[in-house]
This record gives sequence, C-alpha cells and structure tokens, in this order.
Amino acid sequence: MNRDNSLDSDLGDFDTWDDEDSQKNRYLTFRVGAEGYGLEIRHVTEIIGIQQITEVPDMPNFVMGMINLRGTVIPIIDVRLRFGLEPREYDGRTCIIVTILNETIVGLIVDEVSEVADIPEDSVEPPPRVSRGANSRFIQGLGKMGNEVKIILDVRKLLYDEDPDKAGQGEQENG
Repeated sequence: MNRDNSLDSDLGDFDTWDDEDSQKNRYLTFRVGAEGYGLEIRHVTEIIGIQQITEVPDMPNFVMGMINLRGTVIPIIDVRLRFGLEPREYDGRTCIIVTILNETIVGLIVDEVSEVADIPEDSVEPPPRVSRGANSRFIQGLGKMGNEVKIILDVRKLLYDEDPDKAGQGEQENG
C-alpha cells in the first residue's frame, strides 16, 4: 500500500464523517519545516497535490491565491508563510490539505502530510504559557505520541485573524 492509499484509507469514507464521535481524538498530522503538526480530522475534507494557483492582488503574503477544485474556487494559504517561516520551493511531497470550517473551504499548503493519528484527549496538553508570540495563537494544544509531540493547530485561528463568529459584528452593530 503506498502512502496516498494509506492516507485515503485512514481518512475513510467522507460520507460517514457526519458522526463527530468517530472523529473525536483523530488528527491529520503533517510537517512544516522540522516540526510536526496536527489538525482535527473533522476539519479535513481531502488532501490534494499542488495545483495551478491563481494569484489574487492585495492579499496577505500567506494567501497564495485561488484554485479551481472541481468547480469550486477555494483560497489557498501557505502554512509556512502563515507562521512567518522562510518560503521554500514546492516539491513532490508538498500537499494541500483541504479544510472546511463553518462551510468555508480553504486549502492549506504544508511541506508533507504524515498520517491520521489517534491522540487521546488525556494526551493533549494546553499550549505553554511561556510564549505568547504571534504564532502561538494558532496552537490549540500539544499532543503526545510516544516520544514525539505534535503541535495541534486551532484551524479557526489559522484561517482567521479574528474570531469568524465575531467578524463583521462591528459593521453590523454600527450600521
């Protein structure tokens, strides 16, 4: 079984993902630079290879542009640039993780997808209080997997600079 088949079987049948209990404590793990990260699997719809990205002017540097994914235009964010890391050339291991949050679909470019992992709730610790840097706001927790630690990302904070539930409220309240 190759890596893609293994991930496909780990991701399972998307039609059965409506049951949130079956997704609890499951994370898609990936690498950006030297670090391992995880995203709650309930936010992941699929993993695709790098595609032609159409640049959109006047966007933050981490928004690479848009792709047409089977008729749906979705924005693409380079997680490496979102974290303020140096850009790197995309290669055969570079992937786009297609995520969905509140019916918003966004693609995340990562260096390499690893696996779907079960990380029990009692193996996830809160982020350290020692760093309150700009990038630490993306951290939901730290998942222990054997001798490794996966940085579990809060997809909501990764996609939005502000709480999407509160975004635009000031505009609505003011007028």
